[in-house]
Amino acid sequence: MKKRISILGATGSIGRSALDIISRFNDLFEVVLLSAFSNQNKLEELKNQYPDASCLLVEESGKDKLLEAIKNANADITINGISGAAGLEPSLAAIESGSNLALANKETIVMAGKLVFQKALEKNVKIIPVDSEHSAVFHLLNGFSNNNEQSTDETISEIILTASGGPFKNYSLEEMRYVTVEDALNHPSWNMGKKITIDSASMANKGLEIIEACIFFNFHPDKIKVVIHPQSIVHSMIRLCNGNLYAQLSKPDMRHPIHDALFYPQIFPSALDQLNFDSLTLDFSKPDTEKFPMLSLALEVIKLKNLYPCAYNAANEIAVSAFCEKKIGFLDIPKITEHVLEADWSIDCLNLETILKADKDARENAISFINRK
Repeated sequence: MKKRISILGATGSIGRSALDIISRFNDLFEVVLLSAFSNQNKLEELKNQYPDASCLLVEESGKDKLLEAIKNANADITINGISGAAGLEPSLAAIESGSNLALANKETIVMAGKLVFQKALEKNVKIIPVDSEHSAVFHLLNGFSNNNEQSTDETISEIILTASGGPFKNYSLEEMRYVTVEDALNHPSWNMGKKITIDSASMANKGLEIIEACIFFNFHPDKIKVVIHPQSIVHSMIRLCNGNLYAQLSKPDMRHPIHDALFYPQIFPSALDQLNFDSLTLDFSKPDTEKFPMLSLALEVIKLKNLYPCAYNAANEIAVSAFCEKKIGFLDIPKITEHVLEADWSIDCLNLETILKADKDARENAISFINRK
C-alpha cells in the first residue's frame, strides 16, 4: 500500500525537494494534499502533475481552510515546509489528524515544543526532523539508543551542530554595519527561502536550531555546541561520554534528510549524489558571538524557557521583515530581538491560545521599537 503524503509549503524549497524525492518512487508514495501560500501558478502546475491531490492556496482560502484540509487528508506523513510561526498550527493539525510529521518548520518546536510533543504522545505519532542538522542528530542518537541499556543522557555528552557561517563569516563587525539585503541573501552553501537565508546570515537560524535541539532531544543547553563548518558537509556530530565523536556527512542537499524522513524508520536506497572523498577539505572554527549575538541570545532564552523562545522567534521574524524592507540595518536585528526579550515572558503553559498571544505581543513590541528608531 502506498504511503499517503501531505506537503505544506509545496512550492517552496522544502516542498520542491520533497516532490523530487517522491517522483523517484511513484510506486511507494501518493500525494494527497499540496498547499502553497501565494504561488498560484506553481500550485496549478503541481495540480496538473498530481490531479488526485487536494490543492490549497492559503492566501486565497485562509488558514482555517488549510487546517481543515490537513485534518481531512488522512495522510500517513505530513511534510511541513511552511516558513516561520505560520507553521505551528498546521503542525498541530497534522498531529491531531494522526499523521506522522516530517518537520522542517523549526518554529513549531521553538514556540510550542512541550505542547507539540504532548499532543504527539497522545496521538501516538512520530515527529521526524527534516532540518539537516536535527535529522543528523536524530539518526545518530537512534543509532546509539538501540539495544543500549544506558540512557541517552548517560551515553551522550554533547550534541554539536554545524553552521556554514553564512556570507559574513569573514566580515568585520564594522563591515557588517553596511551589508545589504542582497548581500545577506548570497548564501555560500545552501539554496533556501528568503527568510531562512537572512537568518543564516545573522546566525539566528542556528540560534533557533539550538533551541529546537534542546527541546527536541531533551538536552540541557550546556550540552549543545555550535561549530562553524563552511563546507556544510558535516551536518551534526555527537560526542559520547568516552570522548569519541560520531558525525553524519552528506552533500548540502535537503533531499537527503527529506528522503530519510519519508522512509523512516527504514534505511532505504537513494539515487542522490553521494559524497566523494577524492578532493574534500573540511574546516572547523569557533563561532564569533560578538559578531553574531543571535547565538548567545538563543542560549539565554532556552535557559529561561517558558515563552522566551517564542518571543525570540517573533522578534526575529519582525526584524528580518523590516530589514528586507530596508527599514533597519542588518545589525539592528539582534538589537530588536534583545529589546523584546527584556519583557517578562516567564509564563509556563501548554495552551495554544497563550502561545499565540505571546507571539502577537512580541511582534507588536518589536514593531513599536522599530517605529521609535
